[in-house]
Amino acid sequence: MYEEIYERSPDEYWGKLKSHQHQYAKGQWRLLENKYRLSEYGFKCRHCQAYIYALPMISGVQNRNHCPFCLWSRHVDHAQAGDRMSACKANMQPLGVTLKRGHNRYGRETHGELMLIHRCKDCGKLSINRLAADDQAERLMELYRSSFNMDAKIKGQLEASGICLLQAEDIKLVVSQLHGNFNL
Repeated sequence: MYEEIYERSPDEYWGKLKSHQHQYAKGQWRLLENKYRLSEYGFKCRHCQAYIYALPMISGVQNRNHCPFCLWSRHVDHAQAGDRMSACKANMQPLGVTLKRGHNRYGRETHGELMLIHRCKDCGKLSINRLAADDQAERLMELYRSSFNMDAKIKGQLEASGICLLQAEDIKLVVSQLHGNFNL
């Protein structure tokens, strides 16, 4: 019956199994391979369920872990960006925006690009993430405005962590970072 439906044997279609594949049936192994291949290119947002492409060519960042539509993230990094070593794996809520701190070549402190502030829903860890090229500017502005009414307890945690939440008087800076030069 198999020969009636298919022109070639399964080995010709699928190739021979490698030594580390022997515990899976051929079809199961191919499904696992496809799932891994998809995870290389993107992921499904655990908050809004949208499929997110994580390719650096599209997103503009090397280690993407937040959704460009709802800006929610996943607690995947432990010690440094991209290590994917966190045991928590819970959702991280976007709280607001901050500026990346740095130093110019003369040692003076400078403020660079906008960064997202996230807080883990399970363990409460705070983290900052770079914006991606395809993040929605309107959603970022909504998040910026909603952060003005943040709970005092969370603001205290941010200050204790050394994260400076952008305030209402920083509107020109935020708009110029999102849309280019801005003159009022």
